[in-house]
Amino acid sequence: MFDPNAGQGARQFAELGLALLLSSLIGAERATQQKSAGLRTHTLVGVGSALFMVVSQHGFNAVLGLENVSFDPSRVAAQIVSGIGFIGGGLIFVRRDAVRGLTTAATVWLTCAIGMACGGGLPLLAIGATLVHFLVIQGYPWLTRRVPVLASTEQTRLHLSYRVGTGVLTRVLEHITGKGFEVARIRVDRAAARPADQDEQEGLHAGTALVYVDVEGTGNVHQLVAEVAEFDEVLSVSSLEADIGD
Repeated sequence: MFDPNAGQGARQFAELGLALLLSSLIGAERATQQKSAGLRTHTLVGVGSALFMVVSQHGFNAVLGLENVSFDPSRVAAQIVSGIGFIGGGLIFVRRDAVRGLTTAATVWLTCAIGMACGGGLPLLAIGATLVHFLVIQGYPWLTRRVPVLASTEQTRLHLSYRVGTGVLTRVLEHITGKGFEVARIRVDRAAARPADQDEQEGLHAGTALVYVDVEGTGNVHQLVAEVAEFDEVLSVSSLEADIGD
């Protein structure tokens, strides 16, 4: 049962273990970025791809001695590449004429390749590809911030609730543009306002309103949300799929 030549030895378990480790590292990085495909998805993709490769190499040994039986170990591997497209396709969607989820889908595709390398007995290539992932995901944003021509425009919707009559919306918009973002669209939903006490001094209605602000830019959306939340008159602020271009 535990015959290395039959694909069930220490080497194969080590290959699956390496796939588990490397895919978990990639998944953990994606999870910290709050992406739709996180730790569990990437780990399962990596280990599953490695297992498919092991099966491709050793899973048909029992029929090799039979007549009229041809064996092509690359056939299963080729189907892995095709099959992973279903997961990647499910992560990509179009919203307001913009494509989302491409980077996450590409990461799942890369994790699949890393798992295949582990299962195929190519650990150095698998480790090298994992390092390339972190170089691209962590290093390229640093590069694009310093070389604006390389930066891609991303759009994010901010959900903002604030006190009506305080003038905070104007200051928030000025702050957003001051951070290098462009306001693409803004919609105030006063129907969602909740009435409050009348301000006796200024005679202004101090209820709350909800505003949707679509911003475009290459800055840090998470930092922008945190800074806007510091305004006293802002009751809540959140981003819909922050860093949505990934």
